[in-house]
Parts: sequence; C-alpha cells; structure tokens
Amino acid sequence: MAATVGLNGWEDLRKQARQLENEIDLKLVSFSKLGTGHGNSGYKSDSSDSVPLLSGEHMFETMAQEIEQLLSKLSSLNEKMGEVSSSQTPTSSALLHTMQRHREILQDYNQEFRKTQANYRARREREDLLKSVRKDIDNFKTSSGLNRRMDLYLKENEHIRSSDRLLDDQISIAVDTREHLVSQRLTFKRLQTKINDISNRFPVVNSLLQRINFRKRRDSIILGLVVGICTILLLMYAFH
Repeated sequence: MAATVGLNGWEDLRKQARQLENEIDLKLVSFSKLGTGHGNSGYKSDSSDSVPLLSGEHMFETMAQEIEQLLSKLSSLNEKMGEVSSSQTPTSSALLHTMQRHREILQDYNQEFRKTQANYRARREREDLLKSVRKDIDNFKTSSGLNRRMDLYLKENEHIRSSDRLLDDQISIAVDTREHLVSQRLTFKRLQTKINDISNRFPVVNSLLQRINFRKRRDSIILGLVVGICTILLLMYAFH
C-alpha cells in the first residue's frame, strides 16, 4: 500500500515537472527571441552596425524573473522526486533513469537561460558603446575648425613620432657599430698578447725571426748597391 502511495506521488510530481518543463521551454523560446532582438517589432534600424538598444528591456527583465521562479520550482520538484525515488525499495532503474533525465533537462534550461542573459548584456553593452561613439563623432563633426586643427595636430604628432623612430634607429645602429668595433679591438689585443706570449716562451723562434729580418735587410742593401754600381757604370759608358 505504501509503495502504491509512493508511486502515485511520484507520478503526480512527474506530471507537474513535465508541465513546468513545457512552460519553461516555451518561455525560453520567447526569451531567446527577445534577447537577440528578434522579438522586438517596435524599432527600426538604419544599418546593421547601428542596432538600437532593446526597447523591451523591462519586458526582458520581467520574463527573466518569471523564468527564474519556474526554474526554482522545477528544481524543488526534482528534489522531491529524488526523495520519493530513494524511498522506493528497491529503487528501479527506470525511476533512476527518469530522475536523471529530469535533472539533465533542468541543467539544460539553466544553461540556456544564462546564455541568453549573457547575450543580452553583451548586446546592450555594444549598443551603449555605439551610441557613445556616434555621439562623439557628431560632436566632432559640428566643429569644423576644431576638426581641421585636430587633423594638423595629428599629422604633426605623426611626423614627430616618425622622427623619433628614425633617431632611435640611428642611435641603435651607432651603438651596435661601437660594440662591434670594441669587440674587434679586444680580439686584436688578445691576438697580439698571444703572439707576444709565444715569442717570449720560444726565444729560438724569436731569434730565428730576427735573423730572417737581418738577412732580408742585408739582401736589400746588396741589391741596392749592385743596382747603384750598374747604374753608375752605364752612365759612365754613356757619357764616355
């Protein structure tokens, strides 16, 4: 008898849940259309980028409150259904599957509701931004003299920024060149130091280099003397 009463209570709760789910589903469809602007017929748009702010903002908020209340009721019903299903001994897999399905439906409805709200807020922020930009543009166009001066200032500012960039590039090139020269100088110094170290460590090599240099100078002197004597003889022969 208790099992029969429990099943009857389960069926009643399930019927209520199905009714709430159908009602929430219909309201979510209308809510989604209203949030995206398709549900508004009281406004006109001049262009695709200048969509006016939703005229049914109050209607949107009212419907959001109604859907939140329905979702809260459906959540309470799901909890009651869970209590009834857990009181059944033994609990059938059909009841568990049905209970899981109702919970998934509730979760889907919550996600869709939050997504629509987020889209609506983004749309409203976009429209506020467009209105602000349009207002700034209108104010800017009303003062033609200020507009021309602002253009000149912007061009001059751009020229100054270009000059600064060129100067920075030239300074960077000069710094890089100086670093390369310093690096080369240090390299040559290290090479010279190594050569001097080698010369100091090997006196025989140093002596050999000195002898080679001495012979080169001697050969140069002898060659110069021979050339000089030959030149004198040629001149004496020519003037004889």
